[in-house]
Amino acid sequence: MESDGERASRGAFPPVRIAQTAFVIALIALCGWVLWGFIPALTWAAVIAIATWPMRQWIVGAGVRPWAAAILLTAIWALLLVVPAIFFGTALAQEAGAIRGVIEEAQRGQLQAPDWLGQLPLVGAYLAEWWHTHLATPGNGGAIVDRSQTANAIGVGRDVGRFIARRLVILGFTLLTLLFLYKDGGRVAADAETIGIRLFGRAAEKYGRFSVGAVRATVNGLVFVGLIEGLLLGVGYALAGVPRPVTFALATAVLGIVPFGAPVVLAIAALTLIVGDHLVIGLVLLGAGLVGIFIIDHTARPALIGNSIRLPFLWALLGVFGGLEAFGVVGLFVGPAILAVGLAIWREAVAKAPQHQARDRA
Repeated sequence: MESDGERASRGAFPPVRIAQTAFVIALIALCGWVLWGFIPALTWAAVIAIATWPMRQWIVGAGVRPWAAAILLTAIWALLLVVPAIFFGTALAQEAGAIRGVIEEAQRGQLQAPDWLGQLPLVGAYLAEWWHTHLATPGNGGAIVDRSQTANAIGVGRDVGRFIARRLVILGFTLLTLLFLYKDGGRVAADAETIGIRLFGRAAEKYGRFSVGAVRATVNGLVFVGLIEGLLLGVGYALAGVPRPVTFALATAVLGIVPFGAPVVLAIAALTLIVGDHLVIGLVLLGAGLVGIFIIDHTARPALIGNSIRLPFLWALLGVFGGLEAFGVVGLFVGPAILAVGLAIWREAVAKAPQHQARDRA
């Protein structure tokens, strides 16, 4: 026989359920508010952990304790991320000193035009004369490059410094989060799967594993494409005579993961040749490199990602660029995974539809 308390609880069920739902939503919103500044670090750590989890399992299977495997893998990632950042930061500082010297020469009116400038068809003579009048004549350089512009450049440098400092903080929290994910990631994944099944049924298990596979395939595809672009363009840099071709090849491989990243490195490499009075070779390198990057980015990249997660070419391309637009660099890996899960749900819904409805749609 039902007690008074049970009847009261049953009668008050809708308000209680509404209050519970409102509390959960408010709690989730507050957690998101607290963690909002660290979401990029948490997302990057999750993407890296998902992509390299098979390696972690292999190390643990070889007899290494989970905490030791977590420390080892995190240390490897710290070396892979921090050492190149220090290397390129040092190179950038050195180049910044050279750029400052060029600006000072322009201010004094002592910056001589490169020999190839006057050889350009149609506009070469005009550009060479303008350069000589405004940048190579004492007393006129300050009119073009004045002190206020130098101060603005210093301000931009400070902004860049703050930007780099913030990225270093995000990198630190990414590595810290990655350490705990490598150590307890299995338990976290199991808990998330249990909650998903409780909320959405057994389908949550399948879609969760599919999304993990999609992220892993996307990371592998993008990294592979970056390495291919770095290797091919590295050969081009060496043949064209670009200074420090290995450095440019490594930069191309790293930035090749990001759309439009490799063309930036290619343009800088070609510019070093052009400034060094190798105009034709620099233009040939730039043109051939851009054609190669365009072909790889619009064929190999979507094909590798799409074939791995059964995502059509167009959707793989939209996932890469749309994810980059919506979430930043980490969206390169998250975007295709989101579209892959959505497309899998669509296909399953179509497969479960009655046959007569399918015929009507046809």
